[in-house]
Amino acid sequence: MWNHLKSGFTMLVYMTVITGLIYPVVVTAVAQAFLSKPANGSLIVKDGKPIGSALIGQPFSNPKYFWSRPSAIGPYPYNAGTSSGSNQGPTNPALTDAVAARIKALRDADPGNTAPVPADLVTASASGLDPDVSPAAAYFQAQRVARVRNLDIKRVQNLIAQHVQGRQFWVLGEPRVNVLELNLALDQLL
Repeated sequence: MWNHLKSGFTMLVYMTVITGLIYPVVVTAVAQAFLSKPANGSLIVKDGKPIGSALIGQPFSNPKYFWSRPSAIGPYPYNAGTSSGSNQGPTNPALTDAVAARIKALRDADPGNTAPVPADLVTASASGLDPDVSPAAAYFQAQRVARVRNLDIKRVQNLIAQHVQGRQFWVLGEPRVNVLELNLALDQLL
């Protein structure tokens, strides 16, 4: 019996060293060497201070900025520590009411815009942290942003076009626009 306990304890020590020390050090070193930006949270830095992450959405409600996709996380939207969706199905009256309120807010902010509202501007993503909107959602907001900032609409549309990211590896996902990066570029125009 002592031999079994001794071999079990020895295996525990070896596996603890391998999986608890060596493996994490190797993975961290490889990540820092080859993927340092994503490994460190894809932080966006302005004036030497981190102001956000390209991977996590942020709330924007000022009409002079492009608005992000809504966050279903409560009570603090876009909180990465509590990432989750609303779990509301398409027949849930609460979801219908939330979408109607979001459409009204978009229409109130830009009364002259009669274009159909893109779905990603009124529905939250599964994680509640989506940092991107579709190009259609960005172009939908272009007139409002141009009007509030007294910019030519073509200039704002060109800025959106410059920030459209294609599909990953040309096949995965959909084209998208990172809202934080677009808003920072918009601020730099002035």
